[in-house]
Amino acid sequence: MLDISSKENQINEEIREKEVRVIDTDGSQLGIMPTAEALDLAAEKKLDLVNVAPSANPPVCRILDYGKYRYELQKKEKEARKKQKITQVKEIRLSTFIEEHDLNVKAGNAAKFLKDGDKVKVSLRFKGREKGYANIGERVMQSFAAATAEVGTVEKKPMLEGRSMIMILAPKNN
Repeated sequence: MLDISSKENQINEEIREKEVRVIDTDGSQLGIMPTAEALDLAAEKKLDLVNVAPSANPPVCRILDYGKYRYELQKKEKEARKKQKITQVKEIRLSTFIEEHDLNVKAGNAAKFLKDGDKVKVSLRFKGREKGYANIGERVMQSFAAATAEVGTVEKKPMLEGRSMIMILAPKNN
């Protein structure tokens, strides 16, 4: 079962306050009354008395069908989760002496990721003595960024971290 909130609402006999402000099923206020009287009113209508604002003074209680209320809350929460877009970071690896065609193929893949709304981490690993040619690696990164410029922007410029050079591309906002 889905957890609606970390703290469940107090219902019926769980409400320990002496007086509560009562709201009827149609949304009209019935005023402040003793909790026992409000419980009787709810029982008369075969519904529940739910404490919807426990921090108010006096607490606000509503007469409603608690099962239906919980179901509606779950539905709203599920709908909100459905509309969220989770951004992932996809990684593309390059090499120092990559051919132009290979670079274009990887740039095409990166463009696909960027169009889907994901970020792309471009990493270039230096092997052996290649670390002495960091300027070549930087040029490769710049040409990769230029190839994906129409769908993405450079969020983090190419930086040398140990034996790797890393750059992060983010999708362009439409």
